[in-house]
Amino acid sequence: MGWDDGLYEDASSGDTEDPAKPAKPAKPAEAAEAAEAVGGSDGGGSHRRGGGGGGGGRRRAGKGAGKGSGKGSRNGKKGKRRVLRWSASVLSLLILGTAGAGYLYYEYLNDKIKKDDLTLGKNKMPEHRANAAGQTPLNILLIGSDARNSQANQDLGGAKETFDGPPLADVQMLVHLSADRSNISVVSMPRDTMLKIPECRDPDTGKIYQESLFASTNESLNRGGPGCTVATWAELTGIPIDHFMMIDFAGVVSMADAIGGVPVCVNNNIESRTSDGKGSGLKLAKGTHPIKGEQALQWLRTRYGWVGGTDLERAKAQHMYMNSMVRELRKNAKLTDPNKLRKLAEAATDALTVDKGLDTIGKLYDLAEQLKSVPTGRITMTTMPNFYSTRKPGKVEPTPGEAEELFRMIREDIPLDGKASKRATPTATKDKAALPAETKVTVQNGTYTDQLGSAQGRATTVAGLLAQKGYTQAEAGTLTPRQAKTVVQFPSADLEGDAQAVAKALGIPVGSVKKSDQVQGITLVVGADWREGDTYPKPKATGKAPGSNTSRADQSGCMEVDPNFTW
Repeated sequence: MGWDDGLYEDASSGDTEDPAKPAKPAKPAEAAEAAEAVGGSDGGGSHRRGGGGGGGGRRRAGKGAGKGSGKGSRNGKKGKRRVLRWSASVLSLLILGTAGAGYLYYEYLNDKIKKDDLTLGKNKMPEHRANAAGQTPLNILLIGSDARNSQANQDLGGAKETFDGPPLADVQMLVHLSADRSNISVVSMPRDTMLKIPECRDPDTGKIYQESLFASTNESLNRGGPGCTVATWAELTGIPIDHFMMIDFAGVVSMADAIGGVPVCVNNNIESRTSDGKGSGLKLAKGTHPIKGEQALQWLRTRYGWVGGTDLERAKAQHMYMNSMVRELRKNAKLTDPNKLRKLAEAATDALTVDKGLDTIGKLYDLAEQLKSVPTGRITMTTMPNFYSTRKPGKVEPTPGEAEELFRMIREDIPLDGKASKRATPTATKDKAALPAETKVTVQNGTYTDQLGSAQGRATTVAGLLAQKGYTQAEAGTLTPRQAKTVVQFPSADLEGDAQAVAKALGIPVGSVKKSDQVQGITLVVGADWREGDTYPKPKATGKAPGSNTSRADQSGCMEVDPNFTW
């Protein structure tokens, strides 16, 4: 998924377990039997099975092992089963959230989930802006780690000299679930994107990693953990990120095996191997094939072999794999085989590292419930617009204008497929506004972006525009918050009418007028969307993602093979 495609190069030798079948962790005795038992008479859900045998299980809060005998509440039993029926695949959780995970040990699975801090940056995460119906979007960052911190990861990743070294975030995909839950947008960032990585603090050691003004985005992971990658995205895009999920080499293999295979297509025979031994090793005949295990990892890592041979083609192949997985999981959503359910659930909990807001089966289930209702035709994937850097050959940078436009669409919850969401129209308040000359307004310059910096003197300019409209008490403030979209804030209901009048005077939509406990009076924060000009730019209601590198989950296709890599 963007990892170095030198699969198995310099891999360590010796007797190891089959990397396609990572060793299973210790678990309560006979998981399959336990799954059946929980699905049977569990005493109405009053007991959380701790495994009370020689299988290494735990008992929680004094709850007994073995089958319960009480009748209990039928609703309680249904509720427990409902929570346990969660998405069993990391990509299913992120893109689909459908495949059920059956009647399994709730606490045992909870204990298997690894967790970390959401953000390690010192700057406050941007805030969501609710739509007129009071709904907010949900943003999840998917991270693929190239960590070689286990024998399975080492065998799969190769490069034995890097064993247990600092990991890189070689896959980064932002999953955006719209506020009205009607569509999903997925944005990939090439691993070699050069940008600013903010100061981050390692939560375990306390080490401070200083800000880097021009560094590769995949290095963010080795600056304290996934929370630094989250902070990097938030700094660049201005998008509030709610959660992250991280998976490594072995996790991809175990998940692909548990799912049972994902169909992919190539338009010619392919073997990803160069004359000097580089490449993923992927070898497929022309046509469509279900891939799993190591072959799935090879597909996700392949760069050499596709027409173009760049990280952009690798991202396209990853999107194709994810789209196909969505279709496959939807087709097989109603799973009844207890053994397969167990494998799916255990593979998912083994594979994931998540933020502390997703650290239980119940929370993951709730997330899956929000994702699963989105039709495949409304799941759109794209890659951040970028260009080859002249400052750092071989690397890329976000394309000015186009990249910011994409980020703006995500911030403003605009679907990337060009289809408008159903939105409630904001209405004007009944609070009567004071006369402009009697209204005090503070104007702040929030135009700063990583690429362009601040538009100098912007607060003074806009305060002057207000003065021309009769707001003679408008003045430029000294604070310079980062604000992606221009907003008019007010502290209490009695000033809402005044705030809306200020917005109307400058042509700012009433939906951009927000109550805030962070201001003492009417405050206009000029955002990055209004860096110049005397007229507020007309908001775009709909539009498609910039660039042409987009795909939909209900569409299939074949990757184009470079003629130099056929057989």
